Amino acid sequence: MKHKEMVYVTPMPVRIWHWLNAFGIITLCVTGLQIRFPDYVNIFGAYRAAIRLHNTAGVVVSISYLLWLIYYLFVAHSLIKQYVPTLDELKSGIFRQAYFYFLTYFLGKPNPHHTTPDHKFNPMQKVTYLMIMLVLLPLVIFSGALLMYVAPLRELLLLLGGIKTLVGTHFLLACCFTAFLFIHIYLATLGHTPLSHFKQMWDGWEEETVDDDKPAPENSQQPTERLREDIV
Repeated sequence: MKHKEMVYVTPMPVRIWHWLNAFGIITLCVTGLQIRFPDYVNIFGAYRAAIRLHNTAGVVVSISYLLWLIYYLFVAHSLIKQYVPTLDELKSGIFRQAYFYFLTYFLGKPNPHHTTPDHKFNPMQKVTYLMIMLVLLPLVIFSGALLMYVAPLRELLLLLGGIKTLVGTHFLLACCFTAFLFIHIYLATLGHTPLSHFKQMWDGWEEETVDDDKPAPENSQQPTERLREDIV
């Protein structure tokens, strides 16, 4: 027999970071659009206002990323477990998950990945988040810092190909993040209900279907009891 069970998978620090980072990146994308195409986009009024807001959001996202890295490396000690896919996940897990997203989900089949506190992301998410968090986001932060301090870092900028190369690279990275945002929001609607994953990033609880003969996950207490522990 199977039954529904609430599993606590996202601690409060991670949820706070997620929304702070999300709003920061959205602000960067929107202000960057006005900076890149000022003749066609005028959302924040003056061009300088868009630049100031863009730079402020860049600092917020940079600090947020540093806090995320510190948390998973030194507090949760789970960076590799949560974000680095195993060999088996690379061989078959990615294709199994892609098959679900592109076909079996629309046929009403269950998700092949079952979320637990220690195994939160499916193989496709692991590969994607690994690239986003450990490759693309550091590159965006680095290139953005160079653009904020062109004069003091002039020698390094010339070594990397000059201002045009840097601006083009930063823009292409921003396009990747913009595409990721749309895909991320769409995939977040593929839960038990269209809003279940959004709710999980708000209160930390994920609804899972489990077998009665399997032991309950470590963090599958009643929501009120587990939330009380989280607050304490």
